[in-house]
Amino acid sequence: MTLSDAQRLVKSKQRVADHGEVFTPAWMVEDMLNLVKHESERIDSRVLEPACGSGNFLVPVLARKLVTVHARHGRSEFEKRHYALFALMCTYGIELLSDNAAECRDNLAEVFNAFLGVDEGDEWAIAARVVLAMNIVQGDALTMTGPNGDPITFAEWAYLGKGKFQRRDFRYDELTQRSAWEAEGSLFADLGADLFAPQTTYPTMTVSDLAGQADDA
Repeated sequence: MTLSDAQRLVKSKQRVADHGEVFTPAWMVEDMLNLVKHESERIDSRVLEPACGSGNFLVPVLARKLVTVHARHGRSEFEKRHYALFALMCTYGIELLSDNAAECRDNLAEVFNAFLGVDEGDEWAIAARVVLAMNIVQGDALTMTGPNGDPITFAEWAYLGKGKFQRRDFRYDELTQRSAWEAEGSLFADLGADLFAPQTTYPTMTVSDLAGQADDA
């Protein structure tokens, strides 16, 4: 490893000392994602990075998902755009430091906009920013709380087809419990969906509806 390579893995020695902040090198990220190749390339696989930094894992995950979008839906601009947004909707991160969280959102938005060939002022780019504001959360993955101490909440997105999306909000701590309850072999595996209800369920929405929420994101 050269000095420049090492410098790219840390922002400052103080941040390493205070927060243990060290970024995973790109070659290692790709090797790790190749171990779960099918999941990392599936459009609707929900990927959560609990210490996402500036997106070292999430950016290549989104890039892989978008390759699948192009392969499956590239012939229809309508479907390509909607499934690209859905791929973004299935990409989640928690990050302790606010500047890293903002940088992660920026990096993911850049990949998404480049794929669709849109600029920041486009309706699709604005809708993507609304999604990223909800999906990339500043908080502590260990305590499962945000900076103000409130429980972390994530939006679960679904693409219903014909340009319609569905959003349901869940508390992160309850989702982790649900994973345990629904684990294979659990006596309660069939009850998980009934026990863990969403905090809020929203009416179906279009890209225009999402973009219209930009002032609130």
